[in-house]
Amino acid sequence: MISVQGVAINAIDRGSGPSVLFLHGNPDSAQVWESVMARMASEFRCVAIDLPGFGGSGPGDRLEISLENLAQFTNQVVDGLNLPEPVNLVVHDIGGPFGLAWVTRFPQRVGRLGILNTIFCSDYPWHTIARVWRTPLLGELSWSLFTQAAFVAVMQQQNPRLTKAQIMQTYRNITPDMQRMVLRFYRAMDPARFKGWEDELEMVLQEKPAVVLWGDRDPYIPARFADRFGAQQVQHRPDNGHWLMLEDPSWVAERLRRFFTEQATEPVR
Repeated sequence: MISVQGVAINAIDRGSGPSVLFLHGNPDSAQVWESVMARMASEFRCVAIDLPGFGGSGPGDRLEISLENLAQFTNQVVDGLNLPEPVNLVVHDIGGPFGLAWVTRFPQRVGRLGILNTIFCSDYPWHTIARVWRTPLLGELSWSLFTQAAFVAVMQQQNPRLTKAQIMQTYRNITPDMQRMVLRFYRAMDPARFKGWEDELEMVLQEKPAVVLWGDRDPYIPARFADRFGAQQVQHRPDNGHWLMLEDPSWVAERLRRFFTEQATEPVR
């Protein structure tokens, strides 16, 4: 556990070697990276944190949710964990705004990037449930309707490559702290806030090696957004969905491992 901006942050730390920081999405926790980290820990120090309000971390009720502060927050996480630099970074879903804002503001601390199904674009159209969460009262009501049975049914329909055990683990991540953080995050992260930031990130990624690993059957983020980061490499998985790290952890780990160790000019197939 480390303290960052007054929030107790839980971290999973595996292996040794060059550092890799993993940032999860919604409604996950650091646990979502366990299978990928286990396959990389022989060569890398793999660290995954629970974002504020998620998993074993403290509530995020007082966290300032702006891109500027998400960058500062992630920077302080790196300091608190004493991660050797340069730090390789892997982001997914809402972990993207945390990590990519940090890359934009502190590129000198970053080695290489792995980007999985996330957004950092001002023209992104929020998916249906996100629009519900962004609506006062309706968002709060939606969580009360998400019984276990309803959650499993929706997830199985939208993400058929996930097992029921994986869906149940995701459901167990849902706590009152997490629900409040999700509502705060989605209401604060209007896509218009990415204006300017997306251009700065693209400029950084002209110099900073990045690979995008994208499940094209993502019901929340269309596949066209995979090509919007200006990354050195983009690899589409036509049959996979939003949770590549759960659906095919071996493939994700091997691509990240090779990208983090090979020369930037060599393609990762």
